Amino acid sequence: MIYFDHNATTPIDERVVEAMLPYLRGLYGNPSSLYRLGRIARSAIDTAREQVAALVDAPASQILFTSGGTEADALALACGRGRRVWMSAIEHPAVFENVLRQAGLYREINNLGVTSAGLFAPETLDELKPDAGDFISLMLANNETGVIQDVAGLVERAESFGAIVHTDAVQALGKMPVSFRRLGVQLMSLSSHKIYGPKGCGALVWHENVRLQPLQFGGDQEQGLRAGTENVAAIVGFGKAAELARLELEQRQARLLTLRSRLEQQLKTIPGLVIFAEQAKRLPNTVQFGIPGVNGEMLLMQLDQKNIAVSSGSACASGSEQISPVLAAMGVEAQLAKSAIRVSLGKDNSETEIDQFIDALKALLVKSGDNSL
Repeated sequence: MIYFDHNATTPIDERVVEAMLPYLRGLYGNPSSLYRLGRIARSAIDTAREQVAALVDAPASQILFTSGGTEADALALACGRGRRVWMSAIEHPAVFENVLRQAGLYREINNLGVTSAGLFAPETLDELKPDAGDFISLMLANNETGVIQDVAGLVERAESFGAIVHTDAVQALGKMPVSFRRLGVQLMSLSSHKIYGPKGCGALVWHENVRLQPLQFGGDQEQGLRAGTENVAAIVGFGKAAELARLELEQRQARLLTLRSRLEQQLKTIPGLVIFAEQAKRLPNTVQFGIPGVNGEMLLMQLDQKNIAVSSGSACASGSEQISPVLAAMGVEAQLAKSAIRVSLGKDNSETEIDQFIDALKALLVKSGDNSL
Protein backbone atom coordinates (compact mmCIF):
# COMPACT_ATOMS: atom_id res chain seq x y z
CA MET A 1 0.00 0.00 0.00
CA ILE A 2 1.01 3.59 -0.64
CA TYR A 3 0.17 5.28 2.65
CA PHE A 4 -0.30 9.05 2.38
CA ASP A 5 -2.42 9.73 5.48
CA HIS A 6 0.14 10.35 8.21
CA ASN A 7 -1.83 13.26 9.67
CA ALA A 8 -4.52 10.74 10.59
CA THR A 9 -2.04 8.34 12.16
CA THR A 10 1.48 7.06 11.62
CA PRO A 11 2.74 3.48 11.52
CA ILE A 12 4.48 2.66 14.77
CA ASP A 13 8.27 2.72 14.50
CA GLU A 14 9.88 -0.69 15.10
CA ARG A 15 12.30 0.92 17.55
CA VAL A 16 9.29 2.09 19.53
CA VAL A 17 7.82 -1.43 19.53
CA GLU A 18 11.09 -2.79 20.87
CA ALA A 19 11.07 -0.25 23.70
CA MET A 20 7.48 -1.18 24.61
CA LEU A 21 7.73 -4.98 24.51
CA PRO A 22 9.30 -5.51 27.97
CA TYR A 23 6.35 -3.65 29.53
CA LEU A 24 3.86 -5.81 27.64
CA ARG A 25 5.54 -8.98 28.91
CA GLY A 26 7.57 -9.41 32.08
CA LEU A 27 7.65 -5.84 33.42
CA TYR A 28 3.92 -5.66 34.13
CA GLY A 29 4.06 -3.95 37.52
CA ASN A 30 1.63 -1.24 38.60
CA PRO A 31 3.67 2.00 38.82
CA SER A 32 1.87 2.92 42.04
CA SER A 33 3.17 -0.23 43.77
CA LEU A 34 6.20 0.03 46.06
CA TYR A 35 7.83 -3.32 45.27
CA ARG A 36 10.46 -3.78 42.56
CA LEU A 37 8.15 -4.41 39.58
CA GLY A 38 6.20 -1.26 40.45
CA ARG A 39 9.35 0.82 40.88
CA ILE A 40 10.63 -0.31 37.46
CA ALA A 41 7.36 0.78 35.86
CA ARG A 42 7.49 4.12 37.69
CA SER A 43 11.05 4.69 36.51
CA ALA A 44 10.03 3.94 32.91
CA ILE A 45 7.27 6.55 33.11
CA ASP A 46 9.67 9.11 34.54
CA THR A 47 12.08 8.46 31.67
CA ALA A 48 9.31 8.87 29.11
CA ARG A 49 8.25 12.13 30.74
CA GLU A 50 11.80 13.44 30.35
CA GLN A 51 11.87 12.35 26.70
CA VAL A 52 8.60 14.09 25.83
CA ALA A 53 9.68 17.19 27.78
CA ALA A 54 12.95 17.34 25.83
CA LEU A 55 11.08 17.25 22.50
CA VAL A 56 8.88 20.23 23.40
CA ASP A 57 11.41 22.17 25.51
CA ALA A 58 9.42 22.05 28.75
CA PRO A 59 10.06 20.97 32.36
CA ALA A 60 9.30 17.28 32.84
CA SER A 61 7.18 18.13 35.88
CA GLN A 62 4.78 19.93 33.55
CA ILE A 63 4.07 16.91 31.31
CA LEU A 64 0.75 15.23 32.12
CA PHE A 65 0.14 11.93 30.31
CA THR A 66 -3.34 11.35 28.87
CA SER A 67 -5.10 8.85 26.62
CA GLY A 68 -4.41 11.06 23.58
CA GLY A 69 -4.70 14.51 22.09
CA THR A 70 -8.48 14.65 22.54
CA GLU A 71 -8.28 14.13 26.29
CA ALA A 72 -5.41 16.62 26.49
CA ASP A 73 -7.61 19.19 24.72
CA ALA A 74 -10.50 18.45 27.08
CA LEU A 75 -8.27 18.95 30.14
CA ALA A 76 -7.00 22.22 28.73
CA LEU A 77 -10.49 23.47 27.89
CA ALA A 78 -11.62 22.73 31.44
CA CYS A 79 -9.42 25.67 32.42
CA GLY A 80 -11.76 27.88 30.41
CA ARG A 81 -14.90 26.99 32.36
CA GLY A 82 -16.73 30.06 33.63
CA ARG A 83 -14.62 32.24 31.33
CA ARG A 84 -15.17 33.84 27.95
CA VAL A 85 -13.69 31.47 25.35
CA TRP A 86 -12.16 32.36 22.00
CA MET A 87 -11.26 29.60 19.55
CA SER A 88 -10.14 29.80 15.97
CA ALA A 89 -12.57 28.78 13.23
CA ILE A 90 -10.13 26.09 12.06
CA GLU A 91 -9.69 24.16 15.30
CA HIS A 92 -9.77 20.36 15.36
CA PRO A 93 -13.11 18.79 16.40
CA ALA A 94 -11.40 17.78 19.66
CA VAL A 95 -11.48 21.46 20.56
CA PHE A 96 -14.60 22.93 18.98
CA GLU A 97 -16.84 19.92 19.69
CA ASN A 98 -15.71 19.91 23.33
CA VAL A 99 -16.58 23.58 23.64
CA LEU A 100 -19.87 23.56 21.75
CA ARG A 101 -21.23 20.43 23.45
CA GLN A 102 -20.51 21.95 26.85
CA ALA A 103 -21.45 25.51 25.97
CA GLY A 104 -23.21 26.03 29.29
CA LEU A 105 -19.92 25.73 31.15
CA TYR A 106 -18.50 28.86 29.50
CA ARG A 107 -19.51 32.47 30.01
CA GLU A 108 -19.37 33.18 26.29
CA ILE A 109 -18.03 31.48 23.14
CA ASN A 110 -16.48 33.39 20.23
CA ASN A 111 -14.89 32.32 16.94
CA LEU A 112 -11.66 33.81 15.64
CA GLY A 113 -11.79 34.03 11.84
CA VAL A 114 -8.95 33.27 9.44
CA THR A 115 -7.87 34.63 6.06
CA SER A 116 -8.26 32.84 2.72
CA ALA A 117 -4.80 31.41 3.40
CA GLY A 118 -6.04 29.86 6.65
CA LEU A 119 -4.11 32.25 8.89
CA PHE A 120 -5.24 33.99 12.04
CA ALA A 121 -3.80 37.49 12.43
CA PRO A 122 -2.66 38.08 16.05
CA GLU A 123 -3.25 41.82 15.68
CA THR A 124 -6.97 41.01 15.47
CA LEU A 125 -6.87 40.75 19.26
CA ASP A 126 -6.22 44.49 19.46
CA GLU A 127 -9.69 45.02 17.98
CA LEU A 128 -11.44 42.24 19.91
CA LYS A 129 -9.93 43.28 23.26
CA PRO A 130 -10.31 40.08 25.30
CA ASP A 131 -11.06 40.44 28.99
CA ALA A 132 -8.58 39.54 31.71
CA GLY A 133 -8.87 35.81 32.33
CA ASP A 134 -10.33 34.97 28.91
CA PHE A 135 -9.37 31.63 27.39
CA ILE A 136 -7.99 31.45 23.81
CA SER A 137 -7.34 28.28 21.79
CA LEU A 138 -5.35 28.42 18.54
CA MET A 139 -3.85 25.29 16.99
CA LEU A 140 -0.16 25.43 16.09
CA ALA A 141 -0.53 23.67 12.74
CA ASN A 142 -3.74 22.71 10.97
CA ASN A 143 -4.39 19.03 10.40
CA GLU A 144 -6.01 19.57 6.98
CA THR A 145 -4.08 22.35 5.24
CA GLY A 146 -0.87 22.13 7.28
CA VAL A 147 -0.90 25.91 7.82
CA ILE A 148 1.32 27.00 10.72
CA GLN A 149 -0.05 29.73 12.96
CA ASP A 150 1.81 32.58 14.66
CA VAL A 151 0.99 31.32 18.14
CA ALA A 152 3.88 33.21 19.73
CA GLY A 153 2.53 36.45 18.23
CA LEU A 154 -0.90 35.67 19.63
CA VAL A 155 0.56 35.04 23.09
CA GLU A 156 2.47 38.32 23.01
CA ARG A 157 -0.78 40.22 22.46
CA ALA A 158 -2.89 38.02 24.72
CA GLU A 159 -0.55 38.65 27.65
CA SER A 160 -1.41 42.35 27.57
CA PHE A 161 -5.05 41.35 28.14
CA GLY A 162 -4.25 38.71 30.75
CA ALA A 163 -5.72 35.89 28.65
CA ILE A 164 -4.84 32.20 28.97
CA VAL A 165 -3.64 30.64 25.69
CA HIS A 166 -3.89 26.98 24.70
CA THR A 167 -2.44 25.50 21.54
CA ASP A 168 -3.22 22.11 20.05
CA ALA A 169 0.23 21.07 18.81
CA VAL A 170 -0.76 17.52 17.87
CA GLN A 171 -0.06 17.92 14.14
CA ALA A 172 3.01 20.11 14.57
CA LEU A 173 4.83 17.71 16.87
CA GLY A 174 7.63 15.82 15.17
CA LYS A 175 7.28 17.76 11.90
CA MET A 176 8.68 21.12 13.02
CA PRO A 177 10.48 22.49 16.08
CA VAL A 178 8.01 22.91 18.95
CA SER A 179 9.12 24.84 22.05
CA PHE A 180 6.69 25.29 24.90
CA ARG A 181 8.96 27.93 26.42
CA ARG A 182 9.39 29.99 23.24
CA LEU A 183 5.73 29.90 22.28
CA GLY A 184 4.84 31.20 25.73
CA VAL A 185 1.50 29.37 25.89
CA GLN A 186 0.07 28.15 29.17
CA LEU A 187 -1.33 24.89 27.76
CA MET A 188 -0.27 22.60 24.91
CA SER A 189 -1.81 19.32 23.67
CA LEU A 190 0.26 16.46 22.23
CA SER A 191 -0.35 12.98 20.81
CA SER A 192 1.84 9.91 20.45
CA HIS A 193 0.40 8.24 17.36
CA LYS A 194 1.19 11.24 15.13
CA ILE A 195 4.94 10.77 15.70
CA TYR A 196 5.27 7.00 15.03
CA GLY A 197 4.31 6.09 18.59
CA PRO A 198 1.39 3.99 19.86
CA LYS A 199 -2.25 5.05 19.82
CA GLY A 200 -3.98 5.69 23.12
CA CYS A 201 -1.38 8.00 24.62
CA GLY A 202 -0.91 11.76 24.61
CA ALA A 203 0.06 14.57 26.93
CA LEU A 204 -0.93 17.98 28.14
CA VAL A 205 1.89 20.42 28.83
CA TRP A 206 0.87 23.09 31.30
CA HIS A 207 2.42 26.13 32.91
CA GLU A 208 2.79 25.96 36.66
CA ASN A 209 0.71 29.13 37.02
CA VAL A 210 -2.36 27.43 35.50
CA ARG A 211 -4.64 25.49 37.82
CA LEU A 212 -5.76 22.29 36.12
CA GLN A 213 -9.16 20.77 36.89
CA PRO A 214 -9.22 16.94 36.80
CA LEU A 215 -11.91 15.36 34.65
CA GLN A 216 -11.89 12.02 36.44
CA PHE A 217 -11.28 10.91 40.01
CA GLY A 218 -10.39 7.80 41.95
CA GLY A 219 -6.62 7.90 42.26
CA ASP A 220 -3.60 10.12 42.71
CA GLN A 221 -1.86 9.29 39.44
CA GLU A 222 -0.23 12.05 37.37
CA GLN A 223 0.19 14.42 40.32
CA GLY A 224 -3.42 13.86 41.29
CA LEU A 225 -4.60 15.38 38.00
CA ARG A 226 -5.62 12.23 36.10
CA ALA A 227 -6.90 9.26 38.05
CA GLY A 228 -6.38 5.79 36.61
CA THR A 229 -3.55 3.28 36.35
CA GLU A 230 -1.04 4.50 33.78
CA ASN A 231 -0.71 2.74 30.43
CA VAL A 232 2.98 2.06 31.01
CA ALA A 233 3.79 0.40 27.67
CA ALA A 234 2.11 3.18 25.67
CA ILE A 235 3.79 5.90 27.72
CA VAL A 236 7.17 4.22 27.20
CA GLY A 237 6.41 4.08 23.47
CA PHE A 238 5.47 7.77 23.42
CA GLY A 239 8.72 8.59 25.17
CA LYS A 240 10.80 6.61 22.69
CA ALA A 241 8.95 8.12 19.73
CA ALA A 242 9.58 11.58 21.18
CA GLU A 243 13.28 10.83 21.59
CA LEU A 244 13.55 9.66 17.99
CA ALA A 245 11.59 12.67 16.73
CA ARG A 246 13.97 15.02 18.54
CA LEU A 247 17.11 13.30 17.26
CA GLU A 248 15.86 12.92 13.68
CA LEU A 249 13.77 16.08 13.30
CA GLU A 250 16.14 17.93 10.97
CA GLN A 251 16.58 15.05 8.54
CA ARG A 252 12.86 14.22 8.60
CA GLN A 253 11.96 17.82 7.80
CA ALA A 254 14.39 17.99 4.90
CA ARG A 255 13.17 14.68 3.50
CA LEU A 256 9.51 15.64 3.75
CA LEU A 257 10.09 19.01 2.10
CA THR A 258 11.79 17.29 -0.82
CA LEU A 259 8.88 14.90 -1.23
CA ARG A 260 6.28 17.67 -0.88
CA SER A 261 8.01 19.77 -3.51
CA ARG A 262 8.01 16.84 -5.95
CA LEU A 263 4.34 16.16 -5.24
CA GLU A 264 3.26 19.78 -5.70
CA GLN A 265 5.23 20.21 -8.93
CA GLN A 266 3.41 17.24 -10.44
CA LEU A 267 0.00 18.23 -9.06
CA LYS A 268 0.34 21.58 -10.83
CA THR A 269 0.36 19.80 -14.18
CA ILE A 270 -3.32 18.93 -13.62
CA PRO A 271 -5.53 21.67 -15.15
CA GLY A 272 -7.69 23.56 -12.67
CA LEU A 273 -6.20 21.91 -9.57
CA VAL A 274 -5.96 24.24 -6.56
CA ILE A 275 -3.53 23.72 -3.69
CA PHE A 276 -5.19 25.20 -0.62
CA ALA A 277 -3.14 27.72 1.39
CA GLU A 278 -0.26 27.22 -1.04
CA GLN A 279 1.41 30.53 -0.17
CA ALA A 280 1.14 30.12 3.60
CA LYS A 281 3.84 28.63 5.80
CA ARG A 282 2.86 24.97 6.09
CA LEU A 283 4.00 21.71 7.60
CA PRO A 284 6.58 20.02 5.36
CA ASN A 285 4.45 16.92 4.87
CA THR A 286 0.97 18.28 4.12
CA VAL A 287 -0.73 19.14 0.82
CA GLN A 288 -4.48 19.64 0.53
CA PHE A 289 -5.88 20.25 -2.93
CA GLY A 290 -9.14 20.44 -4.82
CA ILE A 291 -10.15 19.82 -8.43
CA PRO A 292 -13.29 21.56 -9.74
CA GLY A 293 -16.04 19.14 -10.70
CA VAL A 294 -14.56 16.19 -8.83
CA ASN A 295 -16.17 14.42 -5.86
CA GLY A 296 -13.43 14.15 -3.25
CA GLU A 297 -14.97 11.24 -1.34
CA MET A 298 -15.47 9.27 -4.55
CA LEU A 299 -11.91 9.98 -5.66
CA LEU A 300 -10.65 8.85 -2.26
CA MET A 301 -12.45 5.51 -2.62
CA GLN A 302 -11.19 5.04 -6.18
CA LEU A 303 -7.64 5.63 -4.99
CA ASP A 304 -8.22 3.15 -2.18
CA GLN A 305 -9.13 0.54 -4.78
CA LYS A 306 -5.70 1.17 -6.27
CA ASN A 307 -4.17 0.58 -2.82
CA ILE A 308 -3.43 4.25 -2.18
CA ALA A 309 -4.55 5.76 1.14
CA VAL A 310 -5.29 9.49 1.25
CA SER A 311 -7.86 11.58 3.13
CA SER A 312 -10.55 14.10 2.32
CA GLY A 313 -9.70 16.08 5.47
CA SER A 314 -9.86 15.36 9.19
CA ALA A 315 -10.09 11.64 9.92
CA CYS A 316 -12.19 12.58 12.95
CA ALA A 317 -14.88 14.04 10.68
CA SER A 318 -14.78 11.60 7.74
CA GLY A 319 -18.11 10.46 6.31
CA SER A 320 -19.74 13.83 6.93
CA GLU A 321 -21.90 15.28 4.17
CA GLN A 322 -20.83 18.79 5.11
CA ILE A 323 -17.80 20.51 3.64
CA SER A 324 -14.71 20.93 5.77
CA PRO A 325 -15.22 23.67 8.40
CA VAL A 326 -11.57 24.59 7.82
CA LEU A 327 -12.08 25.25 4.11
CA ALA A 328 -15.40 26.97 4.81
CA ALA A 329 -13.65 29.32 7.26
CA MET A 330 -11.11 30.09 4.53
CA GLY A 331 -13.94 31.06 2.16
CA VAL A 332 -13.39 28.18 -0.27
CA GLU A 333 -16.38 27.75 -2.60
CA ALA A 334 -18.52 24.77 -1.54
CA GLN A 335 -18.15 22.70 -4.73
CA LEU A 336 -14.39 23.08 -4.73
CA ALA A 337 -14.27 22.22 -1.02
CA LYS A 338 -16.20 19.00 -1.71
CA SER A 339 -13.41 17.93 -4.07
CA ALA A 340 -10.74 18.26 -1.36
CA ILE A 341 -8.08 15.59 -0.99
CA ARG A 342 -5.36 15.71 1.66
CA VAL A 343 -2.01 14.03 1.17
CA SER A 344 0.07 13.83 4.33
CA LEU A 345 3.49 12.32 3.82
CA GLY A 346 5.61 10.31 6.23
CA LYS A 347 9.29 9.76 6.89
CA ASP A 348 9.34 6.45 5.01
CA ASN A 349 7.56 7.54 1.82
CA SER A 350 9.53 7.65 -1.44
CA GLU A 351 9.76 9.57 -4.71
CA THR A 352 8.53 6.46 -6.51
CA GLU A 353 5.35 6.48 -4.44
CA ILE A 354 4.78 10.15 -5.33
CA ASP A 355 5.09 9.31 -9.03
CA GLN A 356 2.78 6.29 -8.74
CA PHE A 357 0.17 8.39 -6.93
CA ILE A 358 0.23 11.07 -9.63
CA ASP A 359 -0.09 8.46 -12.39
CA ALA A 360 -3.06 6.86 -10.62
CA LEU A 361 -4.70 10.22 -9.95
CA LYS A 362 -4.40 11.34 -13.57
CA ALA A 363 -5.71 8.01 -14.85
CA LEU A 364 -8.77 8.27 -12.61
CA LEU A 365 -9.45 11.84 -13.69
CA VAL A 366 -9.27 10.88 -17.35
CA LYS A 367 -11.60 7.95 -16.71
CA SER A 368 -14.06 10.28 -14.96
CA GLY A 369 -14.28 12.39 -18.10
CA ASP A 370 -11.62 15.09 -17.76
CA ASN A 371 -10.04 14.55 -21.18
CA SER A 372 -7.82 17.60 -20.85
CA LEU A 373 -5.20 15.52 -19.02
